[in-house]
Amino acid sequence: MRLSGVDQPKDSASAADAKLLQNLKDYTWGAFALLWQRQAIYLASTLLTAFYFDAVNAAIFYCTIVFCELQDIIIARRVRRLHVNQKRAIHSSLVWILLNTILSSAAICLYAVSVAFKQELGGHFTPLFFLFAAALFAAMNNHQLVLALGIRLAMYGLSFLVIVFTDIWISQPSLDSELWLHFFTVIFVMYFLIDCSIVFLRLYRKNLAQLEALRQEHERTKAAYIVKSQFISTVSHELRTPLTSIRGSLDLLNSGAMGEIPEKMKSLLNMAGKNSKRLSNLIDDVLDLQKIEAGEMNYRKDFLSVQALVSEAVNSNVGFATAHNVTLVEECPEDTPLVIEGDETRLMQVMANMISNAAKFSKEGGTVTVGYESIGVKVRIYVKDTGCGIPDGAESKVFGRFSQLDSSDQRRAAGSGLGMNISKEIVENHNGIIDYVSEIGCGTTFFTEFLAHRVPPELP
Repeated sequence: MRLSGVDQPKDSASAADAKLLQNLKDYTWGAFALLWQRQAIYLASTLLTAFYFDAVNAAIFYCTIVFCELQDIIIARRVRRLHVNQKRAIHSSLVWILLNTILSSAAICLYAVSVAFKQELGGHFTPLFFLFAAALFAAMNNHQLVLALGIRLAMYGLSFLVIVFTDIWISQPSLDSELWLHFFTVIFVMYFLIDCSIVFLRLYRKNLAQLEALRQEHERTKAAYIVKSQFISTVSHELRTPLTSIRGSLDLLNSGAMGEIPEKMKSLLNMAGKNSKRLSNLIDDVLDLQKIEAGEMNYRKDFLSVQALVSEAVNSNVGFATAHNVTLVEECPEDTPLVIEGDETRLMQVMANMISNAAKFSKEGGTVTVGYESIGVKVRIYVKDTGCGIPDGAESKVFGRFSQLDSSDQRRAAGSGLGMNISKEIVENHNGIIDYVSEIGCGTTFFTEFLAHRVPPELP
């Protein structure tokens, strides 16, 4: 049993065509998935009956079945390419499937009856078992199309009755004869096959209903996600404009350009300036996150000097580190410089996140070391601090969204909880990895690894 996804249309007529196409695709899936299984059954039946009965009839039967199998494959390939708006082609494929079903079922029935007629009365175990196997196979694998299943079961059932009724008609036995026992056994077998078919059909339809429910839930979830994304993006952009004005005004006041600030106001203005910067960073992070989720994050990749990237990152974040009473140290090897391929702006964003985290979680007067090293064909860029360390099992919090290792109101390091998650997305888009090693009380080393290239002669 297989359920394949088909785009669902809105109007009822097209919905019926979509349902039919779903059934056709699920039905014809067996033409490929069960091809060799069917061939093994047909070949074994042909060889067995050819040896014990009639080789010529066996060969004719096998050639007919192979022709039907080839037709099934051709039809299945055609169905696989169909779309829900191809109404005429969908119904045409259904007709061809039913015609081929009639042909293959007739071949199996005629061959089973012909083998039975070559046997003595009552000794029809082989042809009856062939019919039973064919009917059971149909019940298990043809339930997607009720018409095709009905055709096969009707023809196989008729063949059952022809075989046993012929024996009864010829010999006219009493009711206690084994021939009547064969007849009633065939009736029981036919009931069993019909019951199996109904079970598989109900299970298939139940799964189809579940698939449709999941599809509808997915559509509702996707619509809600789009609305949420649009809302967050709109609010973030609307907040950015007035916040930029507020932050600029506060920076201007704090710089003293508007005159000397009274001592009582300095602390309040400094706090307002810091909080406005935090809010601005949060908005930037949320917008970046939305771009990543929507697949709209743009990257302008070029070959970058790793040493230049590290040096620029240190110089750009030295002010932040100084504000936290932390010293930044650059540690670069003196061997052949390396380059990586990436977006300089985005990689600087990753470096800033790692350095700012290291500075925030380091002890006052501590040192944060930023450097790189060559590891085989890769280059590792690292940021090492001497802070409190990260406990085991905290990876989900470190790289999760809106998560903090210390989520209490009194936490020392403020932030949105998005920086490392965004960094992870950026690094993985560069086919790199980002991770960390840590020891409680001794510090943490965050690092990224990228494929390294030796610096071309024309680069400094």
